[in-house]
Amino acid sequence: MENKDKNLYRLDELSNYKIASNYSDVRGWTIVDAENRTIGKIDNLWVNKDMQRVVYLDVKLDKKLIEDNRNEVRDVIANDSGKEFVYKEGDSHIIIPIGSVNINTDTKIVMANAIGYDTFRRTSRYNMEQNFDREYERRVMKSYYPENDPNYYSDDDAFYNRREFDNH
Repeated sequence: MENKDKNLYRLDELSNYKIASNYSDVRGWTIVDAENRTIGKIDNLWVNKDMQRVVYLDVKLDKKLIEDNRNEVRDVIANDSGKEFVYKEGDSHIIIPIGSVNINTDTKIVMANAIGYDTFRRTSRYNMEQNFDREYERRVMKSYYPENDPNYYSDDDAFYNRREFDNH
């Protein structure tokens, strides 16, 4: 996302932004799937600056989830079809649309109700040093929500006018 049209920022990049008082700061909280399996820890929040709202949770994946994926990669490579499983060192983050989770302020746990462990395991990861672009966002949304919708290919902020980005 290194361009002059950049519109998504990590919350910690925006010194004059803070979380509204009626929302919880979930950074550092654990995120689990619907079966309570740990996906990782929320490392940061991605903010759409024009819309002035959080659109993604930035999740540092749990080591077990990454190890589970490595075991699958070995199996796939052994069967000669491992092209899509190439990850570089440091590719340990994923994004999750804010509307895809429920936040439990009592337990300080974030739950992704509709996205399963295996989906998270197979979801394309990114490296924090390089951030990501709209194409990465599209791939991630396609992995979470294979059913398509008309705004899927939008290149502007209309991309975020979907239920997956509704912040309850």
